Amino acid sequence: MQSELSQIQAFFKTEYPLNQNGLNELFGLFKVEKVAKGETLLVANTTENYLRFLNSGVVREYYATPDKETNINFYAEPQFITDLSSFINDTATNKNQECITEVELLAVEKNAFRDLLDKYECGKSFIEISFQRLLKQKEFFEYNRITKTPDELYKELIIYRPNWLDNIPQYHIASYLNVTPETLSRIRKRIS
Repeated sequence: MQSELSQIQAFFKTEYPLNQNGLNELFGLFKVEKVAKGETLLVANTTENYLRFLNSGVVREYYATPDKETNINFYAEPQFITDLSSFINDTATNKNQECITEVELLAVEKNAFRDLLDKYECGKSFIEISFQRLLKQKEFFEYNRITKTPDELYKELIIYRPNWLDNIPQYHIASYLNVTPETLSRIRKRIS
């Protein structure tokens, strides 16, 4: 279990320098889950009941209608992948998550996590910091979607998310850019 916790321990040291006793107790609550490629982690209209940390693998996050799925994010590096709004507020999520590759997760049940928050003051700062980051990411995403062309967005992926281009099927990248796979092919030819 110690090797499975190395990613999350490093994450907390750099991203959330919090109370060490609280962190050690939190680490003890996480359970390792191996999830197969193609499996669903989160389904729209359900409530997020686990705080989940991606240890390895690639997960896509998307909205779905009866006609279309639109990718809104990919997780390809160690980080939390929980829909925090659903998790904290006990509300239904609009998001879906699917494993693009085999995935290793660390997960802790919501009530156990809440008990820990009540016990340690640092837990409250974790939630506040997480929500601030979530809002900043959402604003950045919305701004880019409205103000930038698919070509510009693809160039940003080359610069800031090259691991996405290496590990995520192109039809998923096309959905993320809100273009067809054929348009993405043309964009790639123009840029290369």
